[in-house]
Amino acid sequence: MGRRKKIVDECERLMDEPDQIRNIAIAAHVDHGKTTLTDNLLAGTGMIADEGEATKLMMDTEEDEQERGITIDAANVSMTHEYDDRNHLINLIDTPGHVDFGGDVTRAMRAVDGALVVVDAVEGAMPQTETVVRQALREGVKPALFINKVDRLISELQEGPQEMQERLQKVIADVNELIRGMTEEMDDVDDWTVSVEDGTVAFGSALYMWGVSVNSMQRTGLDFGDIIDMERSDQRQELHEKTPLSNVVLDMVVEHFPNPLDAQPRRIPRIWRGDDELDIAEQMQLVDDDGEVVMMVTDIGMDPHAGEIATGRVFSGTVEKGQELYVSGTAGKNRIQSVGIYMGGEREEVEHVPAGNIAAVTGLRDAIAGSTVSSVEMTPFESIEHISEPVITKSVEAKSMDDLPKLIETLRQVSKEDPTIQIEINEDTGEHLISGQGELHLEVITQRIERNQGIPVSTGEPIVVYREAPRQATEEVEGISPNRHNRFYLTLEPMNEEIVEKIRLGEVSMDMPEQERREALQEAGMDKDSSQNVEHIYGTNILLDDTKGIQHLNETMELVIEGLEEALEDGPLAAEPVQGSLLRLKDARLHEDTIHRGPAQVIPAVRNAVHRALIHSGVALLEPMQDVRIDVPNEHMGAASGEIQGRRGRVDDMYQEGDLMVVEGIAPVDEMIGFSSDIRSATEGRASWNTENAGFEFMSDSLQKGKIMEIRERKGMKLELPEGADYLD
Repeated sequence: MGRRKKIVDECERLMDEPDQIRNIAIAAHVDHGKTTLTDNLLAGTGMIADEGEATKLMMDTEEDEQERGITIDAANVSMTHEYDDRNHLINLIDTPGHVDFGGDVTRAMRAVDGALVVVDAVEGAMPQTETVVRQALREGVKPALFINKVDRLISELQEGPQEMQERLQKVIADVNELIRGMTEEMDDVDDWTVSVEDGTVAFGSALYMWGVSVNSMQRTGLDFGDIIDMERSDQRQELHEKTPLSNVVLDMVVEHFPNPLDAQPRRIPRIWRGDDELDIAEQMQLVDDDGEVVMMVTDIGMDPHAGEIATGRVFSGTVEKGQELYVSGTAGKNRIQSVGIYMGGEREEVEHVPAGNIAAVTGLRDAIAGSTVSSVEMTPFESIEHISEPVITKSVEAKSMDDLPKLIETLRQVSKEDPTIQIEINEDTGEHLISGQGELHLEVITQRIERNQGIPVSTGEPIVVYREAPRQATEEVEGISPNRHNRFYLTLEPMNEEIVEKIRLGEVSMDMPEQERREALQEAGMDKDSSQNVEHIYGTNILLDDTKGIQHLNETMELVIEGLEEALEDGPLAAEPVQGSLLRLKDARLHEDTIHRGPAQVIPAVRNAVHRALIHSGVALLEPMQDVRIDVPNEHMGAASGEIQGRRGRVDDMYQEGDLMVVEGIAPVDEMIGFSSDIRSATEGRASWNTENAGFEFMSDSLQKGKIMEIRERKGMKLELPEGADYLD
C-alpha cells in the first residue's frame, strides 16, 4: 500500500497548486476506444498495475457496461503526470459515447476545461463525435484530438505512409471544420483548431499502448516510418516501451489544455449569469481558495458504504468536512460528511478540496446532478442544456408485490442520479411510470434495477399521457348526492392561458400569502372579485367559492375539494388529468344532520357535477407536443423536414448556423416514438436533434374519438362514452 499512499499524498499536495491542475474529459463516438485509452493512462501513471490490466476496463465499473462493452456512466479518475520536471494533477472524466446518455456528456463538460476528442482512424469522425465536440465548445471547453486505432490502418488495411497520411489529414480536417463552425461567433476564443504541428493532435493505439505526436518524435527520435515498420514486424511491446501512449497523451494534456487559472475567467461568464459586480464573481474567476465555496454538482452516484456521493467542480473556496452549504432550488442547508478525490476509480478521503479541483463529497442529500452548491445564497449556474429531453414513458411493475417498497425506493434514487429521467409513482395501481431519453435509456435503467437491486420487473409498451380540457363556458350544473339530501350547483369555464402558465411555473399557488396570490391572478387577467374567492388550486385548475352564507358549507368544504380532485384527476373522456378549468361553486343545499352529508354523499355528488360540467363545456383531448430542432448538413435538409411533416408535425423555421442547417418544428409526442432510428436512416446518421416538451394542444377533431377509445380500452374502461359526450361523433 506504500506506493498508493505516496500517490495520494502527491495528489493532495498538487491540489493546492491550480497552475499544475488540468481538468479534462475524454469524449468520442461510441466504440472509438475512450475507455481503453483511459485505462492506459491509469496504467501509465502507476494508478493501476500495467501489463494486461489495460484491457480490464477499470472505468466501466458496472457489470452492464462490461457486458455491452460501452460506457454508460461518466466515470471520474485522477492521476499525476510529470512534465518538464514538474508534477501535474490530472482530473479526468470518461464520458459515454452513446446518444441516449448525452446528458452525462453535457454534465461532464461543465466540470472540465479541456476535452480530449478520440476518433477511430478507420471510421473517422462520426455523428456522435460532432455532438460531443459541439457540447464541449458550447460549454467553452478547449478541444485536442487523439486519433486511435492507427494500428488497424497499418496491419488490417495495409496502408503505406502516403495513404495513411491522407486518411489522418481528413480526420483532422473534419474535426477542425466542426471547431471552426462553432467557434466563429465566440469572441472569448482565439483559434482553437487542432494541428499536428502545434502538438494538439496525437496518434496511436490504445490497445497496444503506443502513441506518437510531434513532441514525442523529437523526444524519441522515432518517426512515422519507424512506427509502421515496428508495428508490421510485431515489435509492439518494444514500440510501447519506446513511445508509451500515456506519456504522449498526458504531455499533450499538460501542455495544451488550460489550467483552472487560465480557464475560469473565460468560462464563468459563459456558464453563470449572476451579477458580475459581486465578490463571488471575482472569486470564481480567480479560482480563489479563500473565497466563498461554490461547487457545481455534475454527477450523483451510490457507494454501498458511503451512501450517496456528489461529484463536481469546485470553482471557488475550499470544500471541507462539516461545512453547511446551500443547494440551489432547495430550502435549508446540507452538511458535508466527507470530502474526497478520485484515484483511479477509487474515492480517497482527504481533509479538504480547494478551488480548481473535482471533488467527491457525501452529505449533500438534496443535490441532484446539475445543482449549484455554495456557502452563500447565489444565482445558480445556467441549467445544463441537455441535448434531448425525456420522450418515452413506460410502466414498470415489480413482479412480486413484496418488492414494491424496494422498487419505489430504487426509482426515486434513479431520478436523483439522472435528471433526464422522470419518475411518476402510482401507489394505488402499483404501476410506476418512468420516462427517459429513448428506448435504450429505459432498457438500461430497468436492467440495472433488476441486476443491482435484484428486483425482477416487467415493463409495458411505450405510452403517451394525454390531458382533457374544456372548450367553452357552461350553464349551472347540478350534482345530487345518492341520498338526494344534498345538492351542489357549479359552472365551469376554460381558464385563460396566462393564469394556467402562472400556476404551472409556481407563480400562483395555495402556499402563497393570500394578498400576493390575488395580485398575481389579477395581473394574469382574473377579475378582482374572483381572485378573492379562490378556494383551491388543483393541477392547473381553480375552484372559486362564489356562495354566500351557506350553513355547514365550511365543514363540508374538505369533502367538496376531495370530490373535485377525484373528478379532475380522471377526466370523463378517458380518465386522463384535466387541465385549465375554472370552476365556480354557485350554491349548495346541505342536510342539517352531519351523518347525512358524509363522504359517501358529498364526494360522488361533486364528482358527478364536475364531470357533467366538463361534458357540457365540450371537453376534448389535448395531446402533448414537442418542439423539434434538427441540425443537419445542407444536403439532408429535405429529409429532415420530411421526418417532421410526416408525423402530423409542422416545420416553423429553417436557417443556417455555422456549417449546418437548422430545422425547427413541432410534432405530437405520440408520433415521435421511433423518431430516432428514422431520422438516423433518413440523414445517413448525420443529424443531431433536440426535442423539448412544448406543452399540450387540442388534438384534431377527426382523431379524438379513435384516441379516446384506444385509451379507454387500454385502461379497461367501458367503451360507451359518458352521456352527453357523444358530440365527438
